[in-house]
Amino acid sequence: MLPELERYLNDAYMSNMPFVRIIHGKGTGALRQVVREELATNPLVSSFKGADSREGGEGVTIANLAV
Repeated sequence: MLPELERYLNDAYMSNMPFVRIIHGKGTGALRQVVREELATNPLVSSFKGADSREGGEGVTIANLAV
């Protein structure tokens, strides 16, 4: 897993945050793909989706954390 992403998710989970926003930018979509692949296998994440257009659209992924 990407070390920074893993640390961010762990810290958010330990702080009882219900979700996190991961800003990866739009670009070519390569980083978005890597981030979402990692989220799909992380046990701390219950679901994720691209943000609404007013929140950054496909340049941001919102991950809901497991309870």
